[in-house]
Amino acid sequence: MGNGSLDDRSALAPPARPAHDRDAPEHPLDDVLPGEARVLVAAQESLAGRRHGVRGLWPFLGPAFIAAVAYVDPGNFATNMAAGARFGYLLLWVVIAANLMAMLVQSMSAKLGIATRRNLPEVCRQQFPRKLNIVLWVQAEVVAMATDIAEFVGAAIGPNLLFGIPLFPAALLTGVAAIGILALQARGFRRLEAVIAVLIGVIVVAFALQVFLADPDPASAVEGLVPGFSGTESILLAVGIIGATVMPHVIYLHSALTQHRVIGVTEEEKRRIFHFELVDVIVAMAIAGVINVSMLLIAASTFYEQGLVDVGDDLGEVSAALGENLGAHADVLFGVALLASGLSSSSIGTMAGQVVMQGFIGRQIQLFVRRLVTMAPALLVAAIGIDPSRALVLSQVVLSFGIPFALIPLILFCRDRTLMGTLVNRRVTTIAAAAVASIIITLNVFLLAATFGIVDV
Repeated sequence: MGNGSLDDRSALAPPARPAHDRDAPEHPLDDVLPGEARVLVAAQESLAGRRHGVRGLWPFLGPAFIAAVAYVDPGNFATNMAAGARFGYLLLWVVIAANLMAMLVQSMSAKLGIATRRNLPEVCRQQFPRKLNIVLWVQAEVVAMATDIAEFVGAAIGPNLLFGIPLFPAALLTGVAAIGILALQARGFRRLEAVIAVLIGVIVVAFALQVFLADPDPASAVEGLVPGFSGTESILLAVGIIGATVMPHVIYLHSALTQHRVIGVTEEEKRRIFHFELVDVIVAMAIAGVINVSMLLIAASTFYEQGLVDVGDDLGEVSAALGENLGAHADVLFGVALLASGLSSSSIGTMAGQVVMQGFIGRQIQLFVRRLVTMAPALLVAAIGIDPSRALVLSQVVLSFGIPFALIPLILFCRDRTLMGTLVNRRVTTIAAAAVASIIITLNVFLLAATFGIVDV
């Protein structure tokens, strides 16, 4: 794909940088698409100190926004709305804590890709026995099915709410749209990142308007920052919120998004790249956190305070109730946000599935084929009439149980200096990450014990 104009651009690269090996997994400037070449040249200028401020940061923005899509997917809509409607502001602290966990986890995943030039499943295949990798791959595929149900069914609910299209045809239309978004990869990562950023922007605007209309009570919201539960159902929703926020498949994906995007030749360059990517993570995850908090605040103010505690269980009822109680086409805003969320997240979920398969077992299939295959469980849910909203909430619980299988290897690798070099985790980072993993595992065990009556809640 090289041409003269790209060769001219490559001359802008700092002369001190060694030439790229064409047999290496990364691509030299004259082997990438024009839009990508411009980004890589700009990134090299930033690393050389010739670009500063926002201009210096700009070439590195993008991977975390792709990952952030998973943190505002339809599963978040279901769990956050259900939590706010049933328990008011009680679980607001869980939403905020989950997003803080997300910042830590995604920064570590991005760092692993930068330091090793491999994604998390590839490092697992390199470091772990084959049998263990097979186990990790199988559980990751099960989690991927739960992810697809959440994202694909949620996306199908969007056109169902907006245009009255029955769920099954809406699911088919969603599949076509998702494949179209995936096709943007053929034109370079910047085009895909731009579309994803626009879709996230749509979600932000939609919920900002709904928060304004809902006018939640600030004092009650502050009370929701104090940790606490109220029965087994609140724990179930808390686990679901964490599963919908700290998602296993995007832990795998983020490392793949950074491993080849901008290559650091020296340890100093790798540190500078991670510095830029850390800002990317903080900005993207903060936006996702604001969206999640907005969902719960809207549900608490509009439903819980009005005694409509069961509305959050059905996204169709949520949309209708928002329109009835808030007016100003709040139901349309909700439907548009849900559609934007589902379209973007279903595409990203497919990308993550490809990373998982290629990394753990060294096999891959075309993205479009995988998209068609992974559509099957979601289409089944839509076709046989399973309550899609309940399926969304339960799928998030499944995702939460998959988090330790991604998070524990990530912690082990990021504390290994032979793998990470100068980007190895500091002790405090490792302790914080271990605490996150412990909290998630403890919540899951407690949920099982409470569900089966082993402990009283």
